Amino acid sequence: MLLPFLLFFALFVLYPLFINIWYSFTNYNLNTAEWTGLRNFVRLSQDETFKKACLNTFIYAFVSVICLTFTGLVLASLLSGAKKGIKWLRMLFLFPYATSMTAISMIWLMMLDPNHGFINKALRLISLPVAEWLFDTKLALGCLIFINVWKNLGYCMLIYLSGINSIPDELYEAATVDGAGSTVKFFKITVPLLRPVIFFVLMTTMIEGFKTFEQVQIMTRGDPVNATTTIVHQIYIYGFSELRMGYASSMSVALLIIVMLLTLINYRFNRRGEIEVHG
Repeated sequence: MLLPFLLFFALFVLYPLFINIWYSFTNYNLNTAEWTGLRNFVRLSQDETFKKACLNTFIYAFVSVICLTFTGLVLASLLSGAKKGIKWLRMLFLFPYATSMTAISMIWLMMLDPNHGFINKALRLISLPVAEWLFDTKLALGCLIFINVWKNLGYCMLIYLSGINSIPDELYEAATVDGAGSTVKFFKITVPLLRPVIFFVLMTTMIEGFKTFEQVQIMTRGDPVNATTTIVHQIYIYGFSELRMGYASSMSVALLIIVMLLTLINYRFNRRGEIEVHG
């Protein structure tokens, strides 16, 4: 029963992973693959553009994770009722997530156009200052983060809603009898019992944040002045534009190590929190 999946996993996941790690120690360019040892990784440590991409990626992922994790939880708590109007609000928040990032990026690219975009036109209409948005080094990355949070907020809300609905109503009823208010119920019942769900949302949003590419490629192409370039965007540039697959592979290995380390750190914190709660 497991054999078809295991074959697929070995062929399309494990084999590309190990061959990519091997390529990271070569100067592979689709024709030759001469062994170069740690030369690619040494160059990575001296590559200022890659350092900038790492910083942008960390900022993008960190802010996105914080906003999605906590805003999604609060939103799910507010929309956990069964009223008809609330159900429509849930559906409204899910619409952006159901749309591909490519389509979302194209729509926001037009809306944020400094000359003809809807955002600046609306600001001019109410006599507020306009901005260059995606052409401003101080605003461009923030715009991408906002769009990512706006798109994926419905996903986080849906995951939290499923977790909230699994919490027994008797716990909330007992807390009500004891005189607990909504805030106390949220922090003493909802949050502790949703710890595994919060960890899941934290991990999935973090990994997605570090993997971001479509949004950057479509909306900014890493500009202005590399203010929005990310690790995956740099991998694409070196691997598919300059055909320097070996150097691009070393970047992907560095990304793999970063994500693995962050996952292990988050797992340790989550396990420690579970021990404290159950202890």
